[in-house]
Amino acid sequence: MLRSTQVLLESADFDTATIEDIASQVAREEQAQLQRAQGRIESRQRFKHKSPHPLLDQRTESLLFIDESGHPAPQSTSRQPVLALGAISMTPTEMDRYTERADALKRRFFDPPNITFHEPAMRRHAQVYSFGGDRERQRAFGQAVADLVASTEFVAFGAAIRKDAFAREFTEAGLDPYLPASPYAVAITMLLERYVDYLLTAEGPRQIGKVTFESQGAREDAEHQVQFARLLLDGTQWVPESAFQQAIHPGASFVPKSGSHPTELADMFARDLYEWARSRCRERPLRWSTFTRKTYCRGDGSSGKFGVKVFPDADIREAIERHREERLALGPS
Repeated sequence: MLRSTQVLLESADFDTATIEDIASQVAREEQAQLQRAQGRIESRQRFKHKSPHPLLDQRTESLLFIDESGHPAPQSTSRQPVLALGAISMTPTEMDRYTERADALKRRFFDPPNITFHEPAMRRHAQVYSFGGDRERQRAFGQAVADLVASTEFVAFGAAIRKDAFAREFTEAGLDPYLPASPYAVAITMLLERYVDYLLTAEGPRQIGKVTFESQGAREDAEHQVQFARLLLDGTQWVPESAFQQAIHPGASFVPKSGSHPTELADMFARDLYEWARSRCRERPLRWSTFTRKTYCRGDGSSGKFGVKVFPDADIREAIERHREERLALGPS
């Protein structure tokens, strides 16, 4: 809010010194309160890598593919209490390798093989995945998909918004002016904060991220592009705009579900994350252990250094911590 007011004042040639002082005071007080509530919070300026033009740095590419599970509408229902975004990051070489291996798997099980993996029909053995009720064929297909996911090299990121708690504790109460109003925008924000942390802190050659969403339709894609652009222009409470601009290629891409593509993996992860969050983080969905092993984790996994975020989480913190400890026990990403 202060940032928006400052921009308006600057455009009208007003002196913004006073509002800058107020913003600094608010930030200091907020940081102090959060430290008392949650422990040490890393500075927004923790990302040190700077470049005058990131696209000219000849960095290696990190491709991020995002899909959703659950309905993006703000209203929570008994059937749609959660919105989950699942994302997987991989190299262009691994993308080609995945596509080739997924095509081979489909040729083994389907005729014609030009299908796209899609949850939850796969785990329910519905539609083309029923194999005419052949239980042995269903089992063999499930194992082949599990092997494909486990053997593909990627890093997982995700955000799940518990819509009823979000509306009650934040939207209606107005507790956090920094958060967007819609569950989808919040999920994109929290997921990409963690992806930027990964890109700017990972060991090895520096990377630049290219983001691809599974297409939802012309209007929805345009709305998601706007939300994506706002992050790069304005940053967030925890990650400055300079970090987004240094880490991610400007402009997201959108692809519809068609044939073999890494968005299939994002779809599988989004469904597991949806079911886990819907169960108050107690159940272990179909491929949860595999995705947990591939989830981003840096250091102790706190304060944005862990690839999965469930929000709000005050009443399920113990279950969240158990999952994080499970991931930490597996070692660095």
